[in-house]
Amino acid sequence: MTRVFIAGFQHETNTFAPSLADWPAFQRGDGFPPWSRGAAMLDTFRGVNAPTGGFIDAAASRGWTLVPSGWGGATPSSYVTEDAFERIAGAIVQDLRAAVADPKGLDALYLDLHGAAVAQHVDDCEGELLARVRAVVGPAFPLVASLDLHANVTERMLALADALVAYRTYPHVDMAATGERAAQMLVRRLRAGTREPLAWRRLPFLIPLPAQSTWMAPADACYARLGELDEAHASMPSFCMGFPAADFAECAPAVWAYGDQAQRSVDALFEQVADPSIWRLDVLQPEDAVRQALALPGDKPVVIADTQDNSGAGADSNTTGMLHALRAQGAGPQHPDRVVVGMLYDPEAAARAHAVGVGGTFDGHVGRAVPLWAGGPLSDPPFAGRFTVRALADGRCTLKGPMMTGMTTQFRASALLACDGLLIAVVSGKAQLLDREMLRMLGVQPEAMRIVVVKSSNHFRADFTPIACAVLVAKAPGPMAADPADLPWRKLPASTRRRP
Repeated sequence: MTRVFIAGFQHETNTFAPSLADWPAFQRGDGFPPWSRGAAMLDTFRGVNAPTGGFIDAAASRGWTLVPSGWGGATPSSYVTEDAFERIAGAIVQDLRAAVADPKGLDALYLDLHGAAVAQHVDDCEGELLARVRAVVGPAFPLVASLDLHANVTERMLALADALVAYRTYPHVDMAATGERAAQMLVRRLRAGTREPLAWRRLPFLIPLPAQSTWMAPADACYARLGELDEAHASMPSFCMGFPAADFAECAPAVWAYGDQAQRSVDALFEQVADPSIWRLDVLQPEDAVRQALALPGDKPVVIADTQDNSGAGADSNTTGMLHALRAQGAGPQHPDRVVVGMLYDPEAAARAHAVGVGGTFDGHVGRAVPLWAGGPLSDPPFAGRFTVRALADGRCTLKGPMMTGMTTQFRASALLACDGLLIAVVSGKAQLLDREMLRMLGVQPEAMRIVVVKSSNHFRADFTPIACAVLVAKAPGPMAADPADLPWRKLPASTRRRP
């Protein structure tokens, strides 16, 4: 019986963001499950739309025995602290050594990775972790890993893994399917007895995050091509558009594939994606986004993405630019209790709301002014006023939308506040608004809203686009630059920083 060691490490690092990912961040998880180890890890992910969940199901269908280690994920932020990375990597390596020494033996290794993690002491966290596990099992041991579509794939990662496979959707609705594809590549590796030929190419520019959605052009056609290349060449191609806010030398999109026809697949895909002009995307100033939203007819809500304060890309989801724009244009009085902003990370405001209770009021502010990068200008000032508490919750929320289906998030003390006709969903744990259940836990029915402002870049589209009459992308000041050329890069080569 095939015995497969399984572990996971997930972090998307915005090196320009204000908050570090320390060990408590991985213990909390927030939008991710908290750190788990051993059998508890398998219990956490069974039936969940996540790579580990898909791999668990694939292993069961093939009769494999899984040897679980640890899985740790933290909400995207600035650097992973050295302490956090060493705790996670150390636990995985320790468990792997024990599994290799077990008389039952070990046949293969699967890692559920993100691919865009940067630590205080290591620029390429995934490459470093792969090197450490490879040192334990040796160069000929079967090792496959799955990656996020936003991975910044390095030469070291490609050299150390027998196969890497990445998501093909953004919003990431195919995470479990990617775990299944990783299992398919492991089957190919076990049958061949050696690693397959690899071909890869890197794009010489960054793709802005708001332009990467596979729900719209050009990414929709680019990713449809992957399936065609699968059929034509059996090469399992991947295209990572990269995470364009990680300041290290290999931050960039990449395409790669495996097998005898890998080079043909890579060249065909590269030709389709390598024109920088196709990735340009216009975004709106916050005032223009609100003005357009108020002018649109219809009973369905207008969804506005507050893309530069996306905690799914390293921001803290606590800036106030969209709140000020909504107030300035009278959105609340025009549509009282039908304009909502979420999820705003403000543990202090949530605590005050719980102290006064439902129906109570307090004078103060929500949100804060944060540096757009270290030493850079500040975002808008806190949003001040008199707030009425409409609802309270403990922050536990099981997601039901297409992304991360079945996952339970941990926002802790949460509250729905009303001010000047606006509703503000305040939480004590950071996670982007990507599922309607996050609002429903505070009594907000998204379908009944006139305007829904989501602190997200693209993941919201999977669950919110079906109920929206329009989706607008706004560029209120925040730490996740919609245009990566706006960032003060230091390590990234100048040739890669140019605007598409």
